Amino acid sequence: MNDFKDYKEEWKESTEKLWEATRNTFKSATHRAGQYKDIVQKKIDMASIHKKITAAHTDLGKFIDDARTADKKNILKDEMVNAIFQRIDDLKQEAARLEEEIQMLRETEPVQEPSTDEPTPTNSADEEPQDQQK
Repeated sequence: MNDFKDYKEEWKESTEKLWEATRNTFKSATHRAGQYKDIVQKKIDMASIHKKITAAHTDLGKFIDDARTADKKNILKDEMVNAIFQRIDDLKQEAARLEEEIQMLRETEPVQEPSTDEPTPTNSADEEPQDQQK
């Protein structure tokens, strides 16, 4: 009877370890999938920002060319040029912020729960009444 009880206990511990490993693997996989989704979304946002920067460069070039054609002096002191420069600077800062967020997402690791090598208090409490009843 003692052998059966030992076998049953070993089987229970092995099963608990298997389920814990399965649960940790699932958590890790879902964490990585969520992390990948967030990184892809940030990269999409970054591509959009780079398109806006390119459009701002185009606007700047067109404005400068039009001003040059009109023999306008001090083009770089024009309010419109400074507004475009400000817009480009803001977009570059936003792109840098997104790049930092992407790097932080890549570096995050899933939270690991404590190992179940040692019995938890709830497991010990569950087993004690059964032993006393027999």
